[in-house]
Amino acid sequence: MDATNGKTPAPPEEIARWRKNLADEERAAALYESLAEAEGDRERAEVFRDLAAIERRHAGTWREKLKEAGADATPVRPGFRERFLVFLARRLGTAEVLPILEATEKGADGAYAGQADARALGMDREEKVHARVFEAMGKGGSSAIAREEKWHKGSRGGTLRAAVFGMNDGLVSNFSLIMGVAGAEPERSVLLLTGMAGMLAGAFSMAAGEYVSVRSQRELYEHEIEKERGELEASPEEEARELALIYRAKGLPREEAERLGRAIVENPESALDTLAREELGLDPSELGSPWGAASSSFVAFMAGALVPLCPFFFLAGRPGLLLSSILSGLALLAVGALLAFFSGRSPLRGALRMLLIGGGVAAVTNGVGRLVGASLG
Repeated sequence: MDATNGKTPAPPEEIARWRKNLADEERAAALYESLAEAEGDRERAEVFRDLAAIERRHAGTWREKLKEAGADATPVRPGFRERFLVFLARRLGTAEVLPILEATEKGADGAYAGQADARALGMDREEKVHARVFEAMGKGGSSAIAREEKWHKGSRGGTLRAAVFGMNDGLVSNFSLIMGVAGAEPERSVLLLTGMAGMLAGAFSMAAGEYVSVRSQRELYEHEIEKERGELEASPEEEARELALIYRAKGLPREEAERLGRAIVENPESALDTLAREELGLDPSELGSPWGAASSSFVAFMAGALVPLCPFFFLAGRPGLLLSSILSGLALLAVGALLAFFSGRSPLRGALRMLLIGGGVAAVTNGVGRLVGASLG
């Protein structure tokens, strides 16, 4: 205790952190209040005001900590970024700044995740909910619902889409490898060995990468769901309020959203599933299988890598090289068209672009192979 002012001393780095948190929260609160004034829809304006109130509460926490430490806690005025976002919202509508706000709240969630005092007060969770609120507000309206339905219909082909990507990787990498070695005009056995080695090495590497990626992601999601389970058991009323806020952002009136939030948390099993979907953006039934991802990636890569390799099982020299190029070119066209189809773009343009990219890479590696072969010969 400091005898001169009766305040509890705090490390300078802690005071600096509290000041930054205070400034971030006060600027966010001022921004949301200004957006509420710029918003023409009454319900959406109320959502902005509620978010501002939460940010003001967060700011009050950091202000009290600074006062207890005898540090300056002067209110912070909005900066250029906040004023510019308000300017955009007033000219173009609040919907245009929602993606920026969502990204900001996700960053705040990440920053608070490393602060024990903020986590103890649930601030990291609330910032994560704010990001989901902005995401939901950005998807409001019938046109957005139509886009969402289209996306869900397309996402059912997610496994096929991943397989096409895997085939594309195997096709382009092995085609380029074989063309590069073929530039040096080696024996057919050398090309076969090169193609087989490239195919197996790439397939195992991709499978291992997919396994680690999906396994890590699944463990992270499971951890988030368990945290949500603990928060649901500890403070169901808070979870109901957060759900209500998200549903209001989606367009439900306040009374109906609050009634729905309370009804959901009354059933813990369905509540956890709903909270995972609405607050975390996760589908507990579709967390992904590490072994499934690894095996599908392995098979897809092998299938793609076999295309430029197959002709050399039967042909040697220029005939084999020509047939390999023709088959690989046709495969590149097919893969490009499929990827463009999944992305909602022109299949013809996607096919030609993939042919240009894959063919260009193979031509470059073939040229390098010729230069190296000439220098070694």
